[in-house]
Amino acid sequence: MPANDSLILAAQQLADKIDSLTFAEPVTHVYNPLQYAWQAHQQYLEMAKPRTCKVLFLGMNPGPWGMAQTGVPFGQIEAVRDWIKIDAPIGKPEHEHPKRLVEGLACRRSEVSGERLWGLMRERFKTPKNFFKNHFVSNYCPLVFMEETGRNRTPDKLLPEERKQLAEICDEHLVAVLTALKPQWAVGVGAYAEKCLQRVGAELPVQITRILHPSPASPAANRGWADQATQQLSESGIWT
Repeated sequence: MPANDSLILAAQQLADKIDSLTFAEPVTHVYNPLQYAWQAHQQYLEMAKPRTCKVLFLGMNPGPWGMAQTGVPFGQIEAVRDWIKIDAPIGKPEHEHPKRLVEGLACRRSEVSGERLWGLMRERFKTPKNFFKNHFVSNYCPLVFMEETGRNRTPDKLLPEERKQLAEICDEHLVAVLTALKPQWAVGVGAYAEKCLQRVGAELPVQITRILHPSPASPAANRGWADQATQQLSESGIWT
C-alpha cells in the first residue's frame, strides 16, 4: 500500500476507534475533527512526502481555534487557508458547545500556537512545497475536550482510566504514522508529545527530541518562541 494511503487509512481507523470512547465530567463536549473535517484532513495527509520525509513534528491535541476549525494540526486559519491552501468544506461536530462554535475556514479567531508554528515554517521555507518535502506535522490525539464553561481540557488532565484507553488507540496510530513516513527525526512539540514519542518509538529507527511548545500559556514561549525553537532544532542537528 502506498505510504500516503497508509496514512489516510490509519487516520480513518483512528477516527472510528476514538469515537467509541466516553469521558466523564468535567468533560462535557468532545470534538473529533477527523470526522466532521475529514475532507480537509485528507487533503492535508495527501501533502505528506513519505519518500523524502526527514522530520515529523508531533503536537498533543487540537486547539479550539486551530485543528478543531480546520482539520489540520496546529491549523491556524490563515496558514491553512492561504498558505497550505486547504479548500475543503468543514462540517460540524454532533454536540457543539455554544462558546466554541465550529466555523471552519471562515472562523475569525486565531490559534496562537498554530500562528507561531506555521509562521516559523512559512518564514523559513517560503512555500508549502519546500516544507512538506522533508517535514510533516501530526497530532498525538485528534480529540478536543471541553468543560461546561467552554474551557479547554488537555489529554493529560483526563481521568487515569480515560488516559489509558486513549493512549492505547493513539499509540497504535502514532506507530502507523512513524512507519509510513519513516522520519529520521521525531520532534515532540512540548514535553507531553515527546513522552508519547519515547513510549512508542523506542524500538523504531527514529531519533527523538523536543522543542518548546508555542502555547501563549507558556511564559517562555511568549519570549520569542520562533528563535528558541530554531535554536533547539539547530542544536539537535535537525536544522543547519
